[in-house]
Amino acid sequence: MDSRHDPVSGPRTVRIVIVDDEQLVRMALRLVIDGEPDLTVVAEAADGDTALAVVDEQRPDVVLMDVRMPGRDGLDTTRELLARPAPPRVLMLTTFDSDDLVLGALRAGALGFVLKDTPPPRILDAVRTVADGHPALSPAATARVIAAATAPDSAHSRDRTREAARERLSVLTEREWETARAVADGLGNPEIAERLRITVATVKAHTGSLFAKLGVENRVQIALLVRDAGHSTCRRATDRPSDAG
Repeated sequence: MDSRHDPVSGPRTVRIVIVDDEQLVRMALRLVIDGEPDLTVVAEAADGDTALAVVDEQRPDVVLMDVRMPGRDGLDTTRELLARPAPPRVLMLTTFDSDDLVLGALRAGALGFVLKDTPPPRILDAVRTVADGHPALSPAATARVIAAATAPDSAHSRDRTREAARERLSVLTEREWETARAVADGLGNPEIAERLRITVATVKAHTGSLFAKLGVENRVQIALLVRDAGHSTCRRATDRPSDAG
């Protein structure tokens, strides 16, 4: 559901916590965000441990999380946050955009990844997109995800990753697996309903089952898991490489 809409009172302000070890970065982000009528910064933190305490106290909708910080880094902090009940959505914000950082952030459960030199309007767009529960990636991060998904890998590493992903996906029913593949194809709930000839409510139920069974927090993680399983070459999650032909 859109975190900016309350069915009783209507649109509401998105509450944001900024986590970055550089004070100037926090100040700049606060100035940009607090100038928007639908966004507000409720707290700041300079490290991961402080961020965990602040989030518990403030219950924000979105956390803007720096990746590299002293002590507990942004990836570990994100994993810890998302393991808690009713977690916020996390948008990673960093100076670096290496393959490991981008994929690590998404696998940790972050919904988005943008660079600190991204123009302010695009950062604001990313915050709103993540608040709505949708992925938000900078063009550079998107390119790296695509490159990582298509890059050659050693046969042993590729098979090991594929088998691990398929083992996790093997708990799904046939319809849940079809839903997972549609999510990996980037379809929204209405498009999935049309493809599978079911209702949107049923799609939402299947998606909820995917989150519970796979132990994931968002659709990006589902897509990455399906990609790791090699969904383009197997009909079902339980197929083995030899079965896929």
